Amino acid sequence: MNNLKSKNLSGVAIDKLHMRVKKHKSTIGIIGLGYVGLPLSIRFSEEGFKVVGFDIDKEKVDLLNSSKSYIKHINFDDIAAMSANGFMATSDFSQIATVDVIIICVPTPLGVHNEPDLSFIHGTLENIKPYLKENQLLVLESTTYPGTTEEILVPFIESIPDSSLITHHSSLFTIGENFFIGYSPEREDPGNKDFTTKTIPKVVSGVTKNCLELTKILYDQIVDQTVPVSSPKVAEMTKILENIHRAVNIGLVNELKMVADKMDIDIYEVINAAATKPFGFVPYYPGPGLGGHCIPIDPFYLTWKAKEVGLNTRFIELAGEINNKMPSYVVQKVGEALNSIGKAIKGSKILVLGLAYKKNVDDTRESPSLIIMDILMKMGADVQYSDPYLSETPKTRKYNFNLKNVELTPEYIRTFDVVVLSTDHDSFDYKLIKKEAKLIIDSRGRFKTTTNIFSA
Repeated sequence: MNNLKSKNLSGVAIDKLHMRVKKHKSTIGIIGLGYVGLPLSIRFSEEGFKVVGFDIDKEKVDLLNSSKSYIKHINFDDIAAMSANGFMATSDFSQIATVDVIIICVPTPLGVHNEPDLSFIHGTLENIKPYLKENQLLVLESTTYPGTTEEILVPFIESIPDSSLITHHSSLFTIGENFFIGYSPEREDPGNKDFTTKTIPKVVSGVTKNCLELTKILYDQIVDQTVPVSSPKVAEMTKILENIHRAVNIGLVNELKMVADKMDIDIYEVINAAATKPFGFVPYYPGPGLGGHCIPIDPFYLTWKAKEVGLNTRFIELAGEINNKMPSYVVQKVGEALNSIGKAIKGSKILVLGLAYKKNVDDTRESPSLIIMDILMKMGADVQYSDPYLSETPKTRKYNFNLKNVELTPEYIRTFDVVVLSTDHDSFDYKLIKKEAKLIIDSRGRFKTTTNIFSA
């Protein structure tokens, strides 16, 4: 179908897609079945949509097709219910031709020089290219720099030639008329029972007015509130702002923690006292560093983009600098604690509590626990870990410790020279740990500082 014909039919095509989405008759294709894509798949399925999930990880695909979950906080029952509603997971991208809506939820990590790594987005676009068809809606959810949707997705789609023409100088697709592109940043908070995919307001945008309308209608079906904005750039910047806000404030309290420690002040007591002010103060708490896919990474997307337009984001970079050195600060406190009993890190037995980047989840992406363990091992320590959410250390691009989770028994705790609380899962028996551990390095404020408990 050439572009002229598409333009004549565009109104009819849009109305048809509108109705299919509104009546929950459209098929939703979700690419990337991780911490964002899987909850999103479940939510669409709950509303009666047929969902096809795409992932290049065959193990994930096989588990999901067997109604099994590989994410701790997502129940098997949710996967089974989704399967009963017709959900299918696949690595076969030819199935893209069967869907009306394509939602991309792939990782967007940083490169070695803190530059955006969009290889997963580019790879996804190449995988789906042969199977795209007219009147599909393509939505990017991956966090990225302002401008990605319009600079990457739009030119890619517009470059796909119309095979019905003798010469391929004309594109098959006209954005906003016979193909639609939106951007809606994910706002998932794994393990947070107070806010779900349904209840978290959803920022939505589109490349054109028609694209925005379709994107809004789509998410209106699965969330309580959509927040339309004027362009994908605004939506992309919104997500970046949210995470910069957290990164900068956490960087501030991490720096204050180190200052307070030198002054023999309990920073947690200070924060809790300040939090009683009913206006003008939002409490943020220090920790062993930043983890998760978003907060340690997203600020650098804007830093990179700002340099492109000739600006330096010194405030953001300073916060990143402080947050990045917190694992080393924890290790420093381990050394001080051991020194107080006449021992060195080298040759000491050290137990790290918690591998996940935050409590009560199994997500180890960018976890400071892994950095702490790596530093301690390189310094000659015998390091083990305990985490009820992770039976073994994950293999990542940086780390492959090949360790198994250990059970916290009184006898076993007593075998370690130091216990490092890195992630404060609620399921840990803190009374037992306090009673049996020789030395405790507390990076989460779970314990009151004593002669054998060091705040870090």
